[in-house]
Amino acid sequence: MAAASVSLKSSLFLSSPLSDFGGAAISISAQNRRRSWQPRGARMQVAAAADSKNILIMGGTRFIGLFLSRKLVQEGHQVTLFTRGKAPITQQLPGESDAEYAEFSSKVLHLKGDRKDFDFVKTSLAAKGFNVVYDINGREATEVSPILEALPNLEQFIYCSSAGVYLKSDLLPHFETDAVDPKSRHKGKLETESLLETSGVNWTSIRPVYIYGPLNYNPVEEWFFHRLKAGRPIPIPNAGNQITQLGHVKVGALTCCESLLCLMF
Repeated sequence: MAAASVSLKSSLFLSSPLSDFGGAAISISAQNRRRSWQPRGARMQVAAAADSKNILIMGGTRFIGLFLSRKLVQEGHQVTLFTRGKAPITQQLPGESDAEYAEFSSKVLHLKGDRKDFDFVKTSLAAKGFNVVYDINGREATEVSPILEALPNLEQFIYCSSAGVYLKSDLLPHFETDAVDPKSRHKGKLETESLLETSGVNWTSIRPVYIYGPLNYNPVEEWFFHRLKAGRPIPIPNAGNQITQLGHVKVGALTCCESLLCLMF
């Protein structure tokens, strides 16, 4: 099966409003600063979802998973969150009405377990027969193998990787064909992508840079505002011409959701 590896830094977003998240409508347009990119020997087709999917989210109770699960439920999919059960399965989003929260909570399902208990993962997932898996918190290939074994008829595996897998370069933004760093601290994610590539499953890897927004447990944006509030200067690295990107959590969730509609062949 062909695969898609999507880097949020390359601006390969589909135009779509975010007003259904309670914010102003936003459209994302492609503004590549380097060459255009397309998978070699493949083309991308965006198709409308034909039916409801039985979707498993590994994680899903923090940050991007909160917004992704909302969007998938809104689209009519059956969503199950796989967690250890140490945190509440649902929480109300900023701006979300009590009625909206109650409706979501009544529809989302929970499968309690430890993903490192590979025998449990294989038996429990095989019994559910999920069509699609979103892996939000996977860090090692060994954590993904049991999922693939349990679901041999899986239609798509969507993996949240990181732009940190790329080899450091002054030529930015990154594209999917850029060199990667096998010694990076995200090497486990690279090894997971390699596993997915050789597994035969239809898979998509999304490589975000810095994600910001409501309910961020790693508030990368607060650093800037703290310095501004204190009247302190904001240091600029090197010559000040380095490019980076901060992506809003709602855009990231929408990108993950729309990856379900991207067929590579």
